[in-house]
Amino acid sequence: MATAWLVQRRTGQGGWADAFWSLGLGSAGVFVALFPIDDTAPSARQILAACLIGAWGLRLGLHIARRARSAEEDPRYARLRQDWGPHFQSRMFGFLMLQAGAAAFLALSILVAARNPAPGLTLQDIIATMMFMAALFGEGIADRQLSRFKTEPANRGKVCDTGLWAWSRHPNYFFEWLGWCAWPIFAINLNGDWAWGWLALSGPAYIYWLLTSVSGVPLLEAHMRRSRPEA
Repeated sequence: MATAWLVQRRTGQGGWADAFWSLGLGSAGVFVALFPIDDTAPSARQILAACLIGAWGLRLGLHIARRARSAEEDPRYARLRQDWGPHFQSRMFGFLMLQAGAAAFLALSILVAARNPAPGLTLQDIIATMMFMAALFGEGIADRQLSRFKTEPANRGKVCDTGLWAWSRHPNYFFEWLGWCAWPIFAINLNGDWAWGWLALSGPAYIYWLLTSVSGVPLLEAHMRRSRPEA
């Protein structure tokens, strides 16, 4: 995230922070899933968890990176730049360090999910994988629908309400949260042999709080009220 701060300082595009956060958390997730704590080879669950979080980080990170390269500054960061004025860069650095801490906390869910000692892959693992993949594809579809909506000149000044966006104000955020709900299913061992697995519940609870109360919905809704009041 320190690198993200340097990039946004050079480019004037705060949206790069989200790309670095996604790629960084994806990399951290792969690391904590596969890091050899002992001499045993990675289990099938560890490999599966690493593949899933790696795919998530690549998809979301590259999507945001493409948007940061080709669009105006993300309105959330543009607003912070305006509100913080001459102190923007110093406060932005602190803000990104908080994001780094958030990523480290979220990686805990991946860690305890990957290290569940239950032998082999179980029905829970299958359910969790299906949920995660549904969330991954759903978020990707929502992002593509929004991108297409924004490219149509006739939609200027409107709020996207087609496709998945007809059902939810923020389907991309919904699917992001849903993906994190898969980690407790991976992690919790119902026979009680892996008490650490319950820590994975912190992931969906924390990402829900971030999206609905901190850096997701509130800032975006405020921007839309300012820029598209009639819509």
